[in-house]
Amino acid sequence: QVQLVESGGGLVQAGGSLRLICAVSGDALAKYGMGWFRQAPGKERELVASIGWSGAPTYYHYSVKGRFTISRDNAKDTVLLQMISLKPEDTAVYYCTADRTFVYGTDWSPRYWGPGTQVTVSS
Repeated sequence: QVQLVESGGGLVQAGGSLRLICAVSGDALAKYGMGWFRQAPGKERELVASIGWSGAPTYYHYSVKGRFTISRDNAKDTVLLQMISLKPEDTAVYYCTADRTFVYGTDWSPRYWGPGTQVTVSS
């Protein structure tokens, strides 16, 4: 069974950058579609970005297009979420997710989840 562990979260000022890393173990990353979800206090969980098995296609929530970039390195079993121009509304717990299936867009329901990493953007 695949295991996911996120790192790279923290506190940053508005306009700053962070890079989230998802370390994958227990199975080959290449078998999985991958994604990042986030959940802010009092809000529903939302899909931020996702990526197919070989790096395409990629999906982005409209609120992060042009600011966030998802990528994967199947040889290193890592998935990255590069975030720039961060805004206070990006504050949330970010979760790395995986599933053997991949559906482009918000209908994707991944089976595997990491414990999450907190991202806090101050104004």
